[in-house]
Amino acid sequence: MTATFVPSFPNGFLWGGATAANQIEGAYDADGKGLSVQDVTPRGVAGPRTDGPTADNLKLGGIDFYHRYAEDIALFARMGFKVFRFSIAWSRIFPNGDEAEPNESGLAFYDRVLDELERHGIEPLVTISHYETPLRLAEKYNGWADRELIGFYEHYARTLFQRYGNRVRYWLTFNEINSLPHFPFVSGGIATPRQELSDQDLHQAMHHELVASAAATRAARRTNPDVRVGCMLLATPFYPLTPDPRDVWAAKRAERENYAFGDVHCRGRYPGYFLRGLREKGVELDVTEEDAALLEEYTVDFVSFSYYMSMCETATQPRESGSGNLLGGVVNPTLQASEWGWQIDPVGLRIVMNDYWDRWGKPLFVVENGLGARDVLVEGPHGPTVEDDYRISYLNDHLVQVGEAIADGVEVLGYTSWGCIDLVSASTAQMSKRYGFIYVDLNDDGTGTLARYPKKSFDWYREVITTNGASLRT
Repeated sequence: MTATFVPSFPNGFLWGGATAANQIEGAYDADGKGLSVQDVTPRGVAGPRTDGPTADNLKLGGIDFYHRYAEDIALFARMGFKVFRFSIAWSRIFPNGDEAEPNESGLAFYDRVLDELERHGIEPLVTISHYETPLRLAEKYNGWADRELIGFYEHYARTLFQRYGNRVRYWLTFNEINSLPHFPFVSGGIATPRQELSDQDLHQAMHHELVASAAATRAARRTNPDVRVGCMLLATPFYPLTPDPRDVWAAKRAERENYAFGDVHCRGRYPGYFLRGLREKGVELDVTEEDAALLEEYTVDFVSFSYYMSMCETATQPRESGSGNLLGGVVNPTLQASEWGWQIDPVGLRIVMNDYWDRWGKPLFVVENGLGARDVLVEGPHGPTVEDDYRISYLNDHLVQVGEAIADGVEVLGYTSWGCIDLVSASTAQMSKRYGFIYVDLNDDGTGTLARYPKKSFDWYREVITTNGASLRT
């Protein structure tokens, strides 16, 4: 008889939630902040850019975290958060991205956020660049296609370490760095339209970001040797659609495209399969001796990642792509999907965690995972709320798989649920695609009071944290 599995999370496990500056802060032009690529993408990461901020861009107002951060952090503390992942808006610190001196008002804002987190005993986990390239760098330099951005980014990162290095222990260099080939403008600030962008420029931009990540890791360790720097990947396991070996190989090739970014961050060099792919595309990377030395010496301390869905691949059948599969792939006929077409696969999270641990041997941090759904505000015994049992079920099943991975021997630092408070969706720029434990009264047309209301999942997650995962249902 097989014993019932009971998840066991280590003492000190970092439970919390995750957000991004461009999706929550608002105040896009306050206190000296410059424009970022987000301010001209009102339809989400895959949508067209505009010439400037538009009135219907929900991201411009976000959920007004810029003015309501104390209220929101107090709600996180009520849930018992041990950690809060947030990003710093590059253009709030350096409005154009290439200034010599930082904007003090921007730095002071994040001082206040850290003050509030410290007051509640919540550990900060800071993303240095979360799809936040200053617009000026995109327009003047074509973003990360230009090597100049390495120096600008390193200067920005060093400024953060010098200001906050004794207050922030965990840092992430780039959000979902492996998304660059798919969303070059939002992920890499590359102004050249995707259909006109050469393979040479695209992969050179990838190299520049990887070198910049290593340079930031060096700067962090020189500022405070006790900090821990991680990379951040978009995790999407690929399964062969059939047992045909050609499908198995197609799935492996697709997965290796994501592995390559982690291979460089963790092993300090490009893998052979990736270099072969570049040769076959006629791409020759400009890699200096200094680049190679940086990549080799300054590998990351841990691997963080987002996980929302898995995909299938095939080389033998007609392709039927899922509507929500942002990185390609085909529909898995064995899985259900969310309203936005994201296929729901809790076991895939365990697979990813085991694969990453086996491959790189670095501690893992699940820094994004969640369900986007249309929530309905109803009147409850203690005021307005959302009966989001579907979200509870989704998160419970994924957290059970995190427990399975830990039982498998995977070292896991923590888990931060994505969009712990409702925020503007990155993929669709909607508020109606909600992820949070806290409902924000804001609609897709920008109307609403911005009032905050705990959902049913708020109390559920508080119990999960209080019991260190023992309350999860298996």
